[in-house]
Amino acid sequence: MTGYIDVGGGMRGVYGAGVLDRCIDDKIEFPYYIGVSAGSANIVSFLAGQRGRCLRFYRDYSSRREYMSLYNLVKNKEYIDLDYVYTTLTQEGGEDPIDYDALMKNKCEFYIVSTDAATGKTEYFDFKELKQNDFFEIKASCCIPLVSKPIRRNGRTFFDGGLSDPIPVKRALDSGCDKIVVTLTRPETYHKKHWMSLKAAGAVPGKYPEMAKLLKESPDRYNDGLEFLKELEAQGKALVIAPESCCGVSTLSRNKENILALYKKGYEDAGRIADFLK
Repeated sequence: MTGYIDVGGGMRGVYGAGVLDRCIDDKIEFPYYIGVSAGSANIVSFLAGQRGRCLRFYRDYSSRREYMSLYNLVKNKEYIDLDYVYTTLTQEGGEDPIDYDALMKNKCEFYIVSTDAATGKTEYFDFKELKQNDFFEIKASCCIPLVSKPIRRNGRTFFDGGLSDPIPVKRALDSGCDKIVVTLTRPETYHKKHWMSLKAAGAVPGKYPEMAKLLKESPDRYNDGLEFLKELEAQGKALVIAPESCCGVSTLSRNKENILALYKKGYEDAGRIADFLK
């Protein structure tokens, strides 16, 4: 069984959107998917067959102050309003709704990665848990600490899945995958730096000690996951799709030209997938 993983990365996730739009054009599908953070949103649109939908979110809607802005930070105490993105725009009757019926008809396995704020452990949501007009699991996966308000349900609080399992290759292997296509949104040579995570950890409220710990450890988790992925790649068990450069796009970028350039890179680089699957 061949799996597909999209690790997300905020606005850099547009690279993965390009990869999956190319898969739609090349009629490539997988039996198993894992999405982390923005990667989970990319896969949802892909499985619903909505080519180009994610590009609109990254390039067009992100420039709206309701999406992400200092206005949001002052008014709502969060820079990115996940309710606007995954409810107002995405719900039935919204400006750019998910084709929920098409999504639910898909017979694949797809897991959405999030992090339990209290325990620091990874939560893998089955996409079949998604409800019409309720994309709680996607919000939970995309909730970056200090950028968006914590996502809560049934007494539990969730944050971005990339904190606890940034490159969930082992999860895919444990689920029965023998080959994996992994989309990264940074160059394959990139390694996370500790000083950035230490600074972010220091700003996390004291009621989330496990999240502060995860932020401190996140560079090691990412870097170790990357090294393991490279080992699999050397064995012919994995294909890594990663940009040579990020085209000036960072986690919270809004430059439309740069975002489109990174999308096009993803689309072009995804041409390697067909040969890997032969």
